[in-house]
Formats: sequence, structure tokens, C-alpha cells
Amino acid sequence: MEKRKKNLVVLVSGGGSNMAAILESIDRGEICGEVKAVISSNAQAYALTRARERGIPAYVCARADFESNEARDAEILRICRRADADYVLLAGYLGILSPAIIEAYPYRLINIHPALLPKFGGKGFFGIHVHEAVLKAGERESGATVHFVANEIDTGLIIAQGKVQVQENDTPHSLQERVLDNVEHKLFPQVVGWLCDDKVRVQNGRVEIG
Repeated sequence: MEKRKKNLVVLVSGGGSNMAAILESIDRGEICGEVKAVISSNAQAYALTRARERGIPAYVCARADFESNEARDAEILRICRRADADYVLLAGYLGILSPAIIEAYPYRLINIHPALLPKFGGKGFFGIHVHEAVLKAGERESGATVHFVANEIDTGLIIAQGKVQVQENDTPHSLQERVLDNVEHKLFPQVVGWLCDDKVRVQNGRVEIG
């Protein structure tokens, strides 16, 4: 019997390169899933163009368009439910989701963070700021973490990590680019593939893969 493809909803805020990596992995048959909707916190995000070029329904849920975070998240939740989402993927999404969404998708809401959590996570650690902090701290390695989303920022159970070496001549931008190319664009699709193949389980507060 043919395995059912999992329904994926992707939340974005910018260029959507991680989303593109996931879509390319789906194209290659490496992920038994389908992106049913893309939701952006930013109307100008290039990720919306990527989605529309593929005929994927794309929505803007910008904070300024709603009375509150809760109202915005109610709309995000409505879209996810309409898409019958098995997993909701945060691929460079800069908004902070309310408990209502997190509780609606326990262990089905996944984020990628551009550092080796628990280091350099939490409020203020996003985008280029993460890489600035890594270099300022004199770290010898960095990387990315794919984890389940919890109510506290960047504290959810870790599913997988990938590492790169920090080089002496690194700038925040060069480190960011290397983490993206060498880790994020490979690790996130790999984890999504595991999820869609039902290979990720949470047992006694620990993540098991296989």
C-alpha cells in the first residue's frame, strides 16, 4: 500500500531558502510530504514568490494587520487546519507563536535555529545577530539546530544538529552563509523526511530517531 504523503505548512519571514531546500528535497522524492500552504509574517518576503511560482497557496499574516498576537495566530491556526497540516515548519519565521498554536500541534511544530542550542538561543537571537554573538564569544564551532517548538523560545526538544568550524577570518555574514549552505539546507530537509516517514518519536522526554 502506498504511504500517505504528509501535509506540510511552512511559516516564513524572508527569502525562504530553507523552504526552497525542502521543496527541492520533495521534488527528488526524499520527503514523503507536500507543502499545502505557506504563511509569511512579511508581505514583501521573497518566499511568497517562491510559493506562488509553484502554485502553493500563500498567505500574509503580518502582525500589523491584526489587533493582537492572538488574533494573528488564530488566523494562522485556521489556515493550518484548513490545510489539514500534519507538521508546521518554521523556516526562518521571526514571529513568536502563542501557546494556542503550540498546544494545537504538540511535537508537530518544528523550527530551525542557526546555532547549536542551547547556546545562542532565546529572545534577541535571530538572523545575523546569532552569528555576531557566536563570533563575539570566540566559539570554535557553530551550526544549526532543528527542534520542536515549546512555549519558551528555542527551548523545545532537539531533534538534530549539524556543525561547521568557525574560521579565523569569519565575519557574521560569512559564517551565516556557511551555516546556511553546509548545515541548514541539508539538515532541515533531512529531519522533515524523517518526520514524514514516522521515524521521529518522543519517549519519556527524549527524542528517538529510527
